[in-house]
Order: sequence, then C-alpha cells, then structure tokens
Amino acid sequence: MFKGFKEFILRGNVIDLAVAVVIGAAFTGIVTGLVEGILNPAIALLFNSDDLSTAGIVLRPESSDGAGDAIVLAWGRVISALIQFLLIATVVYFALIVPMNYFRKHPFGRKKKNEPEPPPVPTEQELLTEIRDLLKAQQLP
Repeated sequence: MFKGFKEFILRGNVIDLAVAVVIGAAFTGIVTGLVEGILNPAIALLFNSDDLSTAGIVLRPESSDGAGDAIVLAWGRVISALIQFLLIATVVYFALIVPMNYFRKHPFGRKKKNEPEPPPVPTEQELLTEIRDLLKAQQLP
C-alpha cells in the first residue's frame, strides 16, 4: 500500500503539479492586489462608487428599526471577479501557453544551419526492394 503511494508521489508530474499550485496561489495574491488596488478604484470612479465591491443596486433598504438587513444586488463584486479572472487568464496565456507553443514548434537541440543534413532513412518498401534485389543476385550463378 505504501509502496504504491511512494511511487505516485515520486512521479515527476505530481511534484510539478504541486509546484504549479504553490506558484498559482502566490500569483493569485499579486493579481488580487492589482485588481483591488488599481482596477477596482478606477472602475468605481466610473460608476461613482467608493469601492467597486460595494457598487450595486439596493433592492430593499435597511429597515429603520435595525430588524431587517438591506438587500443589495452587488454587481460590482461580479465585475471585480470577472476582471480578476481575465487578468489571470491573460497572464497564464502569455506566460505559459505562448512559450510552450513556441518551444513545441522550435524545440531545443534543433540542427544548426552549418550542420549537414543526415542521410534520409529508407522506407520499408525501399528496404524490401533492396533485399529482394540482393536475393536475386545471390541466386544467379
């Protein structure tokens, strides 16, 4: 039981995934700071609100006796979350996907321009034809 778990943990992709989760969590803090510190105040200014997360439509105001809470349709929080998602998706695309696609098209260790091209590998049909010709040549004494 523990042997299988040990093999699972020591696989390279599990460790890579753990590193990705840790980096993703740290990156989320950076994006959250960017959204809450720069973008939300700018958008809140457009909608004449103190903070984007408090922007919304009051459906029912708070009762004067304090018995009932206000009901607010807080569309500002949704916009804030959407901006955060788009920022993360943009950075992931340009920081991870674009370089990976580039390296798939242009792998490391590619032949250099001065290097001669290796001889072409014969196809299976060419090899069989060559074998047939050699056998015919051996049978003709």
